[in-house]
Parts: sequence; C-alpha cells; structure tokens
Amino acid sequence: MAQAVYQGFILSRQQIHLNNRLHLCYWLKSSEGLLKVITQPQQAVLFIRTEDTAKAQQRLSAHLKGVEFRPLTLKHFDQSPVSGLYCRTLSDYYQCKEQLSDYITLYEADIRHADRYLMERFIRGGAWVTGQAVKKAGFIEIQQARLKPAPQFVPELSMLSLDIECSGEGVLFSVGLVCQAQRRVIMIGEPQASDVDVCWVSDELSLLQALVEELNRLDPDVIIGWNVIEFDCAVLNERAEALGVTLSVGRDGSPMQVSKGNFTRVLIPGRVVLDGIDTMKNATYHFETFKLSYVAQQVLGESKLLTQDDRLEEIIRLFHCDKPALASYNLQDCVLVWDIFIKLSLLEFAIARTQLTGLELERMGGSVAAFTNLYLPLLHRSGYIAPNLGEHGLTFDSPGGYVMDSRPGLYQNVLVLDFKSLYPSIIRTFHIDPMGLIEGLRAPEEAIPGFNKGAFSRAHHHLPELVAQLAQARQEAKDRGDKMLQQAIKIIMNSLYGVLGSRGCRFYDPRLSSSITLRGHEIMQTTRRWIEDMGYEVIYGDTDSTFVCVPESLSPEQCRQLGERLMKVINQRWAQHIDSQFSLPSYLEIEFETHYSPFFMPTIRGQETGSKKRYVGQVQTAAGAELVFKGLETVRSDWTEIAKAYQQAVIRALFDNQDVVAVTQQYIALINSGQVDDKLVYKKRLGKPLNAYVKNIPPHVRAAKEAHSTGSNRALGKGSQVAYYISTTGPRLVQGGLSNPDYSHYIEKQIIPIYQMLPDVDLDAITLHGQRTLDLSSDL
Repeated sequence: MAQAVYQGFILSRQQIHLNNRLHLCYWLKSSEGLLKVITQPQQAVLFIRTEDTAKAQQRLSAHLKGVEFRPLTLKHFDQSPVSGLYCRTLSDYYQCKEQLSDYITLYEADIRHADRYLMERFIRGGAWVTGQAVKKAGFIEIQQARLKPAPQFVPELSMLSLDIECSGEGVLFSVGLVCQAQRRVIMIGEPQASDVDVCWVSDELSLLQALVEELNRLDPDVIIGWNVIEFDCAVLNERAEALGVTLSVGRDGSPMQVSKGNFTRVLIPGRVVLDGIDTMKNATYHFETFKLSYVAQQVLGESKLLTQDDRLEEIIRLFHCDKPALASYNLQDCVLVWDIFIKLSLLEFAIARTQLTGLELERMGGSVAAFTNLYLPLLHRSGYIAPNLGEHGLTFDSPGGYVMDSRPGLYQNVLVLDFKSLYPSIIRTFHIDPMGLIEGLRAPEEAIPGFNKGAFSRAHHHLPELVAQLAQARQEAKDRGDKMLQQAIKIIMNSLYGVLGSRGCRFYDPRLSSSITLRGHEIMQTTRRWIEDMGYEVIYGDTDSTFVCVPESLSPEQCRQLGERLMKVINQRWAQHIDSQFSLPSYLEIEFETHYSPFFMPTIRGQETGSKKRYVGQVQTAAGAELVFKGLETVRSDWTEIAKAYQQAVIRALFDNQDVVAVTQQYIALINSGQVDDKLVYKKRLGKPLNAYVKNIPPHVRAAKEAHSTGSNRALGKGSQVAYYISTTGPRLVQGGLSNPDYSHYIEKQIIPIYQMLPDVDLDAITLHGQRTLDLSSDL
C-alpha cells in the first residue's frame, strides 16, 4: 500500500471498531475525489480527580481489561490534580461511565472521541491526511491515517434536494429528487402522462429500492430538504425498517442510520444531510413562520402548488385521483428548497461556519458546542480541564443589556452612535475569560477588576485572543467580499456573551457574564455623560446604541460631520480612560451609524413615559427617503395589514407636516367601506393542540375551535398558523372572504391606538361615521 498525502473537507465522522480496537472513520471530499479515512487505533478518554483514582479502580476491578489510568499534568479549576481514564473500546468506555457516574465526579465525559480528535488538532472542516492509500470502488481508503488542519481548503460540494409525500401514517406515495443534473419524482402507480419526469414503481418496496439506486447514481455530497432530518429521513427509515429494506446510501454501501433522542440525528457515511430550516435559523434569518410556502414567497416570490391548511387531505386525494399533479407538487417543493439554498448561499454559510468552529455541517444551533470546540483545546494546553455545569455554586442572574429611559417626542435631527461588537470588545479589552477568572482570583492584586467579585488575569487567558482572531478574519472576509464568512463570524462573535451567560454551558459563571453586561452599562452611561457634557441631548440608549438629538438647523452634511466628530472624540476618550484606569489598550470602537431626519420616539400607550425599543426614523438612501421602524406595529406579526399600512401612512404624514387627522379619517372610511377587508386578517400560531386550551382561550384559538367543531377545518394543530378575523359575532377563521367583519373593532384596536401614539393629537378630532362609541379600555 502506498503512503499518500491528501487535502480534503470532512463530510461525516464515525467511531468504529476494527480488531477489537476503537478507530475513527472520517469521509472527506478532496480534489482527487472521495476519501474514506480510518485512523490508527484510538483510546477514548474521560477525566477524574486524581484523588478519586483508587475508588474508581476498585469500582472497575471487574472491568479493568482495556482500561488504563494515567496521572496527568492537567488540573481542575480548583487546582486539584487530574488523571485520565483511557479505554481501548467504546464498550469499555460506556461501562466505565455507567459504573462511575453516580460514584465519583467525571469530567468531559460527554465529548465524542470523533469530535475530540479533531478538536484537539484544531481541525475545522479542512484537513491534511497522510496514511496508506488503497483504491476502492468510488473512493480512496486511507488506513493508519493521521490528520492535521488544512484551514485554507475550500470544498466544492454537490447538492441534492429531497422531499417525500406520504399519508398521515407515513405510508409513502412519492419521493422528489432535484440536483444540478436531474429533476425526477419516484411515484407509486401505473405509468401515465405527466409534465414532469416520473419514475413509476409498483409499491413502497420498489419505491425505496428505486430511491437507493437514484441516490447512489446521482451521488450527492449534501442532501438538502425542508425539515428533512426530523421528517423525511425519519419517515424513510421507519418505512424501510417496516418493509425490511436496507437504505444502503452510504458512499461505501453502508446503510443510513437514524437515531432519536432530544433531536433526530441522521448519519449517511460520506454524505451530509442539511436541513433548510435549521440552516436558516443558524444564519439568523427571521420569518413570521418557517413553513416552506411562506419562506419561498418571501425569498423567491414563488409559491407551493398546494397552499391550503388541509394539504394532507389534498395530497391523499391527488395520490388516488391525479398522480401527475402530485408529482408536480412534490417536485416543486424540491425546486423551492434548491432555489432557496442557491439564492441565500446556505451551503456556503454552513461551510464557513464549520471552518470557524469545527462543528459538523449539519449541526443544529450549537453555540455552546462551538464555544467548547474553540476553547477546550486551548484550555488543555494551559493545564486545565473543563469544569462541570454549575460547580462554582453561584446562582445569581446577570443583568441584561443597558436600556436607557427615552425622552419621547418628534425630533428633526437624531444621530445614532453604535459601539461596534460591544460585548466582544469588552471581552477583548478587559480580558473576560473563564480561565482568566480562575487565574485572576488566585492573584487579585495584579488582576483586572470585574463585577460581582470577578477578577481577570492580565496574562493568562484565551478568549480575548479568540475574539481578536475572529475580528481580523471578519475584516479579511469583508475585504474579499466573502459575505457568508462575514455573517458566520458575526454570529459566532455575538454568541460569546450568550454562551457565557447560558446555564447550559460548562463554562457558565455569572461573574463572567455580569462583568460583560455591567461593564456595558458603565460604558453606555459614561458615553452619555460625555456627550451631554459636550452640549448635546441624549434621548435614548439601547445595549450598544446612543441616540443624540442635535440642532434642527443643521444640514445633513453638517450632521454627518458632527457624527464623525463625536465618534472620534468618544473613541479617544475611551482609549485614554482605559489606559489611565486599567493600563490596558482599548478595543472599544463607537461608530457614527445613522442620521435620522425626522425621528419619532413615542410614549408608552396611555402614559407620558417614553417607550423603549420602539421608534421610527427617516433615513436618506440612494433610492430616496425611507422609514425605519423599530418595535412598532408595522414590523410586528401580530398586527393586521391595515394597521401596518395606516402606520406607514400616518408617520409619513407626520414627518411631512401633513394632516394626520385627515389620514386617519381616510383609513377609517376605507375600513367602513369594506374596500380593505383583505387587510383585516390576524395571523397567530397555535402554541399547543386545540384541546389543550381550556381556560384562557385567545381569539385565534376560539376561531380555530369554532371551525373545527363545524367540520370546516380539521387540519389545524400545534404549530399551525391561524388566519382569522373579528366578525360581529366573534373571531372567525378566514375561509374565502370575510363575512360581517366588525369594522368598529378594527378602528378601535388597529387604528386608534396608533393614532393616540402620535404627539399632540386630539381623539375628539376623529369622527367615526356612525360607529358605536369607542371603548378604548376593553380587550378581546
């Protein structure tokens, strides 16, 4: 066998046994093709306190074959020495965990060795592989392999979009497959004419066998879909097991494996299964609903071929009565997912995220896991193991971001100054770090003071350097125009505080999180004082943004110049302050972000106090004047389209010094005329099954229950979005047109509250054209 060197990108990872020894198997995509990489024999490891070694040995006396105890140079955060417990097989490893978990304290026992191997070598996606190469059918197998990082390797991965159609019991009807080379549906039924490419099969068994053949023939690196892991793969696996079919779709003919726990995990050796919903959420996309029909409309401007809530009934009908139409629907779903992935570069985002964190491409969420991947090997090299959850015994909560009381009103010129990545900058400037906290508490006289008795070492830390590396990588990505990498880095940087403040993270310590947030409070309050000392009014502040009112007489160019001057002065003052107070360089950077002209900060409804996180301002763009809403009805999903349209119109009138009463009267007349009935629809999701709502029954549930009781719609369940309106007899589901809408309700609940938000308005100036007296205090 020839010794070879390859460079590739990791697609899947497994822990396998050969000759009764643990090995790791990684599938990589390389420029030379597929690589199946099998490492040298490995030992799975967990850590214990050295003082517990004798107890552990005694407990494991019947299981010591293949288990080795080694004293290490590592230590716990409390400075106790640590030993490693090494196992030659996974069976030994799991037995050790089972025997010891309730007997002594185990550390890092939850980390899979396939992940630890990569983590400790700083391998994040790309890897160099050396070993003994053997050519196999369709791939190269590398035995006795060793891996090291290849951070610059960027893979070219092929995708295939998959979608199944089935009955409510999971009985399969068809499977759609879309890739660069082909668009095809495998459908059960007698052959008949169709507008799409259909492979007709006789039954479910034949469908599954045809699917295996097609997947292996098309041979994608990445299988994508919409809820493809939790639904499509899970159903395919269940039907295959029921019918005695092996889904041999791994790159070496091995079967797909599906495991269920807190979430469903799919392993196809040599392939990645990437869910569209999870990937979009990881990329911080936000939608009113993540249903494919809605996302496709928002992203692509396209619709599914079936859009009604009772789609399952229609799918069953089509399967029995119009299979070509079902094939078209099935294929269109695959195409929509494919087009969303292409348009939003979701695969490129997943690759960039893996290159930064080392997490698997398909990993859901994973902020805590990403932090562990990045931090743990650095911690080990500094002589520490990771603590377990909550070992410090501290339970107090850290405060959230700073939100200043606002000064409501209409302003002509407001400048917004934003601290760039405030929390990561605080981490970097003040050396906030889990290990740094431990080292700082050991020598507090030399440490940087934090909050809530926190103290941070000036010399021993890792997180500040990680932040610096991420910041540099983000700037380099920006210079190259790599938007996906920029976004991935931004998400990771912004997650660092959240991870340290999460009780689900092994490094959680409220002294860490509060030393970030309370330092942020101090920075925001001090910045406000400095700006006001310069003679300008600060009307609001929120987490990292400061809103400054400047004279109405200033032109846009003068406002821009003033914003840049304030930015320069504040940055200089922070650099001087941090140097004089802490003898540290400042990485705080405030930027002049926005000039609003005009700007409106409303009061809390029914009060004179200014609201928080709710405002609207006008900015000038290349396309002209644009309104920017924050927290108001126009950006909220629980308000109707008529409320959003009215708010846009009345704010525009306010900013243009037009008659807001006339605009309000116009919208009241439109509602009363029945011309805008299509804009009177509320949309709200069911948080639980209908029968679980017993006491407090909100309007959308009342509408759904009424429709369900009459048999007009039985498809609504937990997670369904309910489209309803208020009729003169109460909430009703939207089914076709609206019957007898209660126009007075919409005027009272959707128009008047927005009108009352405006400055210096008179409710008596509004006439309701014969509508009943307003009752502004009542709720549905």
